[in-house]
Amino acid sequence: MADDGSSVPRRHLGRVLGQLRAEAGMTVDGAAEALQFSRRKLWQIEAGRSAVSRSDVRIMCERYAARPELTGALVTLAGETRARGWWHAYGDPLPRWCEPYVSLAADARRLREHADGMVPVLLQTREYATAVCRQRPDLTGADRDRLVEVRLRRQEVLRRRLPAPPRLEVVLAEAVLLRAVGDPAVMVAQLRHLVEASRLPQVSLRVVPLAVGVHRALLAGPFLLIDFPPVNRVEPDPPVVYRELLTGALYLDGESEVAAYEEAWAGLDAVALDHDESRRLIEKISAEVHHRDA
Repeated sequence: MADDGSSVPRRHLGRVLGQLRAEAGMTVDGAAEALQFSRRKLWQIEAGRSAVSRSDVRIMCERYAARPELTGALVTLAGETRARGWWHAYGDPLPRWCEPYVSLAADARRLREHADGMVPVLLQTREYATAVCRQRPDLTGADRDRLVEVRLRRQEVLRRRLPAPPRLEVVLAEAVLLRAVGDPAVMVAQLRHLVEASRLPQVSLRVVPLAVGVHRALLAGPFLLIDFPPVNRVEPDPPVVYRELLTGALYLDGESEVAAYEEAWAGLDAVALDHDESRRLIEKISAEVHHRDA
């Protein structure tokens, strides 16, 4: 596959098109014949291993009876498959059911997250997520409720049975544990949830204490590294760096970009407490900081 830009929009587009084909009750062979594509071409499109033209996407959407608004969104997305890095703004027309992050996480083998501001979405309680979403005065109450549900729905990837859930490795800054989000009872419940999650076999949770001071990962800020498994003995897709910001999300998969965040992760690994020490620190902060005021 030629390195002609970010593979993220290609992969996301391919996944959505594959879902539409399945919902239309068509096999790969049947769809390829109906579209007058070779089987290999259709497989490469659905696997995100080749760019796809807008006209081909429009033809596929028509054959799969996609809704007009979704067809328009996917045709627009096809025009972005040569982007170097991919920015997906929250106001973009892609519907929430095919949110790019959810699509990538569903295919992931391993998720590595550095959080220095808030508890990662995958480990938030409903009450914590609700308190976070209250900080969005631009949204109506109903919209905030929907945003909470979207956040909690992301966590389903950790509870699925088949395929096996991805391994989740989280490194938290101690400040995340100290920062009050909601009332003290919300924080006590949230930190208890972190302790319980840290005991799951597929979850690793470690803390970087404030005493460490300045370290390289501080420059990187919060980020998520997404790794993928090989598919049918094909080379795995390149890792993706995901950064969620106020107005959208940035997806990076360039070799040098991923390497920089891998270095940041290695730096975190060097300064974080081990699992048992991290668990004890979480319990201590819960008891001495938040529980005291609950």
